[in-house]
Amino acid sequence: MMDPTFSRPKRSLSQNFLVDPNIQKKIVAALSASPTEVVVEVGPGRGALTYHLVGVVSKLVLIELDHDLAAMWSEKYRDREDVTVLQGDVLTIPFWESVGDPSRTHVVGNIPYNITSPIIFRLLERPRPQSILLTVQNEVAQRITAPVGSKEYGALSVGVRSIASAEKLFRIGRGAFNPKPGVDSAVIRIVPVRPEPLSIEEELRLRTLVRSAFQWRRKQLKRILRDHEALKIPPELLEDVASRAGIDLADRPERLSPEAFLRLASTLP
Repeated sequence: MMDPTFSRPKRSLSQNFLVDPNIQKKIVAALSASPTEVVVEVGPGRGALTYHLVGVVSKLVLIELDHDLAAMWSEKYRDREDVTVLQGDVLTIPFWESVGDPSRTHVVGNIPYNITSPIIFRLLERPRPQSILLTVQNEVAQRITAPVGSKEYGALSVGVRSIASAEKLFRIGRGAFNPKPGVDSAVIRIVPVRPEPLSIEEELRLRTLVRSAFQWRRKQLKRILRDHEALKIPPELLEDVASRAGIDLADRPERLSPEAFLRLASTLP
């Protein structure tokens, strides 16, 4: 059986394996999963976190895109009922089918930097897990947690924080990985809000609003709401919408908090 320690990183899959044992333990400790809980690990790779989780939580679900690594994990844990290995793309496979109750499940992973945002929003689709702990590019962590009004604050910040809390826990230097990436990393914790603040229909409306607003981030909200092709709010309704949402139409998108975007989305006709 192949030893994952000697698995060569595949550039085509953007693999950067976490090799610092102290950081591995720090991430698992931050996950705070109890022995009665389920953990889904996205991209176990060589097992940097896996070896610290097997037998410690009630069930571990591994999602691995790499065929060779997935086959290795399936063989290694074929006799363990508490480990499930899924080979496939986390963006498309129905992984929640392997979990009894997603709302009582933790997600952890060191995810490819080139598709970080799609993976985050995939994990935030309903049904949502109890918590999500991800190692991401430090710049992405800064964007997600950016203060309102800052240069980094944008669609990603609002998209995540309108339905979840987000906290940057600690930074990881590039030397903790093999091969060494060209950027520093950070561990971020995302905890979905419960009960859900919006209906599914309202969430779709919010997504359209946020995407449209930050496409025109240098323009005032009045013009965005009135003129953006995806919105087209009748001019005679703008003042009423703004009043009910408690916003200033002269503001630009980066001045609106996630909560303000929530109010605005719920008042749009």
